[in-house]
Amino acid sequence: MSQAALSELEIIQNPALGAFLLWRFGTAYQAAGEAPPSFPLAFLVLPIVLHRQTQQVVTSTRRSSGLSLFAANLAEDRDNLLSLHPRCMMLRPLTLASVGFGLRTRLLSLHYNDARLRSNSLEGIAKPPQVPERLRHLVTASEKLGGWLAVLGIHDIAMTLRVDF
Repeated sequence: MSQAALSELEIIQNPALGAFLLWRFGTAYQAAGEAPPSFPLAFLVLPIVLHRQTQQVVTSTRRSSGLSLFAANLAEDRDNLLSLHPRCMMLRPLTLASVGFGLRTRLLSLHYNDARLRSNSLEGIAKPPQVPERLRHLVTASEKLGGWLAVLGIHDIAMTLRVDF
């Protein structure tokens, strides 16, 4: 299938890009908190980063401000915050496909004993994948989200974002 035959939605919402965004999220999470993120947190990344309004709130919120200020900024339009959980449910198949792609390509590994999704280091193995400049804001948003979530417990994250895991 040629790129011309794909819609913009199909180009953006694909498992390869999703795996890359999850990898960058995990890399930032691990840098801020050392341990890999809990697997359920993966289901927040794509619904936040691939949704234009939510991604713009992430981008406009300073890295040092944290998840609480992001949630407060998101709640300025109440529907944005309240629609996050349904969007997480709707994008669950894409997240699972992205995790699967990440596992196959060794960007990610799953620690089954404690349900953690590790972003693997590619140092000495492969050249890190590059994204086009027009998608760089998605990478930045993933990294920022990873840093924010690393300093909070999963219960605090769920309460702040009003989602169920």
